[in-house]
Amino acid sequence: MCIAKTSSWMRQLTSSSRQGRHGDVLYLFFSGLRLQAGVRGTVDPSPGAVPTALRACGRLADAASGRLIHALVLTRPALSSDAVAATALLDMYSKCGLVASARKVFDEMPPRAVDLVVWNALLASYARHGLPEHALALVVKMRGLGLCPDLVTWNIAVSGFALAGDDQMAGDLVGAMEEDGLQPDVVTWTSRISGSVLNFQYDRARALFRAMMAAGGRVLPSSASISTILPTFANVADINRGKEVHGYSIVAGVAQELTVSSALLDMYAKCGVVHEARQLFDNMPQRSTVTWNSMIFGLANSGHCQEAIDLFDRMLRDNGANPDHLTFTAVLTACSYGGMVEAGKSLYQAMQEVYCVEPRLEHYACMVHLLGRAGRLDEAYDFVRAMPLEPDRFVWGALLGACRSHGNIELAELAASRLLAVEPHNAASCLLLSSALASAGKQDEVFKIKRLVKRRRLKKLDSCSWVETSL
Repeated sequence: MCIAKTSSWMRQLTSSSRQGRHGDVLYLFFSGLRLQAGVRGTVDPSPGAVPTALRACGRLADAASGRLIHALVLTRPALSSDAVAATALLDMYSKCGLVASARKVFDEMPPRAVDLVVWNALLASYARHGLPEHALALVVKMRGLGLCPDLVTWNIAVSGFALAGDDQMAGDLVGAMEEDGLQPDVVTWTSRISGSVLNFQYDRARALFRAMMAAGGRVLPSSASISTILPTFANVADINRGKEVHGYSIVAGVAQELTVSSALLDMYAKCGVVHEARQLFDNMPQRSTVTWNSMIFGLANSGHCQEAIDLFDRMLRDNGANPDHLTFTAVLTACSYGGMVEAGKSLYQAMQEVYCVEPRLEHYACMVHLLGRAGRLDEAYDFVRAMPLEPDRFVWGALLGACRSHGNIELAELAASRLLAVEPHNAASCLLLSSALASAGKQDEVFKIKRLVKRRRLKKLDSCSWVETSL
């Protein structure tokens, strides 16, 4: 390509990358290479184009295209010795989940090209994929080579252990960071909070958030911190603490940010305050698919089933959101609770034929629940038998629950046996079957089931609910 065409090509690549159109980036990159090959018989991509294309591969988890670009880099000495291209390769392999390939790129880089940015990229690869010990070993190795870890390095190491659920080690690393003369920043705190939330350590997450707030003006929660901590209040229905964080987000000026407003909406919906959630939803300047899903789920779970389906129809008319598998789980749930069988069946069909969403086990469970609640037990069982996937405990549990409600003992016994095969140590299937038999007046069979539970030493899996009170 001539200079003018190359410049135009690079502008298009950069523009597409900044707008998040990563598929377009790869199309432009490979189209440009084909054009070069057709005109000149050789391919010499602009050095700036390679990292841009590799970033697109990473975002799309397109390892195949990434390997093609890697092969091209290896045949061009100017690119193979370029530190920016090598770092982009390392990051691409990391985001595609190919940690060994990322390490190979690192090991093959010329020593002069391996700076702190490259070390941090490899550290992030280990931390992101549940290998925090490897990340820590790299930090030790860096020191041995005379490199001084910076704040980014320490934050990556802290994040790795936090994500692995080892907040004690993450806290020890924060202490080591302070001994190194670096103070934890908002990223450090948010990483620890996020790790605790992802590992269901909600008390610890809230304690860390309070500690960050108590640090005064030195560290202030960011929008990421707020959107990370809000699920901990949603999961224990602690509406008062959730409102406090909502108030802080308004004062901090981040309440209208998409991640924060979506998390607030989800918190209010899960706490059962659907009116407040709907107000937030209606006042949002922009919405993502996650936002729509949260609102549809909130309406469905609160019994506003027709309103949930109407909102789904509105979502389809919105050009900025595309329904995903969670959207259809939410709307099928609404159809099930609302007894709208035909609407649910039509949506299930449209999910596959119109929106190209492959059914998952949760969709099959929703359909069985939908048909079962309506008393169409034979149709529900035929649906289960036609499944291309092996039914899980939720599918068989939905069928067994419907059989108990409608008194179909024969099908209940079959569903219970299948559920017991899936979960051999859980007594729930036997207890559901026992309840169905008792409702049918078959006390002798009930005693047999109870003796079976006792003989096999089956246990009902513990479950509980959390609700915070102000008492």
